[in-house]
Amino acid sequence: MPRTIDRRKFLKTGAAAAAAAMSVNQYSHARADTLPATQPAKPQALIWAYLVHLTDNMWCDWDSPDWDANHGAYRPTMQFDDKVWNDLLQPMTRAGINMVLIDLGDGVKYQSHPEIAVKDAWSVERLKTELARLRKLGLEPIPKLNFSTTHDTWLGPYARCVSTDTYYAVCRELIAEIIDIFDKPRFFHLGMDEETAAHQRHYQYVVLRQFDLWWKDFYFYVEQVTKGGCRPWIWSDYVWEHPEEFFRKMPKIVLQSNWYYGQEFDPNKKRAIKAYLDLDQHGYDQIPTGSNWTNSLNFGLTVKHCQSHLNRQRLIGFLQTVWMPMLETHRRRFLEAIQQVRTARL
Repeated sequence: MPRTIDRRKFLKTGAAAAAAAMSVNQYSHARADTLPATQPAKPQALIWAYLVHLTDNMWCDWDSPDWDANHGAYRPTMQFDDKVWNDLLQPMTRAGINMVLIDLGDGVKYQSHPEIAVKDAWSVERLKTELARLRKLGLEPIPKLNFSTTHDTWLGPYARCVSTDTYYAVCRELIAEIIDIFDKPRFFHLGMDEETAAHQRHYQYVVLRQFDLWWKDFYFYVEQVTKGGCRPWIWSDYVWEHPEEFFRKMPKIVLQSNWYYGQEFDPNKKRAIKAYLDLDQHGYDQIPTGSNWTNSLNFGLTVKHCQSHLNRQRLIGFLQTVWMPMLETHRRRFLEAIQQVRTARL
């Protein structure tokens, strides 16, 4: 994945890292109860959210012959068809979807770091225009940047600088810029899923954080988001393998999206289903996540299960995912996912 970076920009970024490093040190040994606890007021209506990706550069850092060439292999251009996107918006509103979670990745020419953008990335002005259009349609736009090392190919050269002063400065600047672009959104999704060696087995460059370093960096992201006036939101699968640590260290301010895409909802057989119950029992707000990735029944079953078993005060809403690039070849899959939301709401 050949990318270049202006040396002056890189040095400038490194010089700006001192403040970020001080912030990181403050949180390096933090516990959940030392982080901000104040939570925004709960929404009046249940959230029905839909996740889209501007680019697909989040699953493999090169065009690996062992990777699915149609999904996730690195591409230097956007994998986003404007016509498909435009054609989905009205069906979303008719289905009762009221939030669009946008995984931005390297699909925007950020003013702070334009060097990470793919060739045909949206300008900041284009992004702002799209956000205004979504709001007029009754669709609340929410930003997502995945900072898991398994899903950070979008960071370009900085994906190979993880946990360094330069890295912290870049992440801080990107988060601050996106909060400004989105006009202080209610939530900010940080990703943080699947950071394991197994999930990077096809990568050229493998990196993962463990133990206190994972938490140190996570608390850094949380601090940047809360400092900007937003509520952090993450994928919850870290709890599958580290339940005791997770419940000891995870701040309650962090909105949880546990995810599961199958049809078997027995908590004794599926750890992801057990996680829904455990998160609820420990008092976390949740937006459970389903998908039509493997079947057409999952989203409806997810809604039914969670509405039956979770505390309604902490069940903030639901998130539907497709996990395909926004291309004409996947139009039918996107429309089917929207219809599944509409059916589940009835």
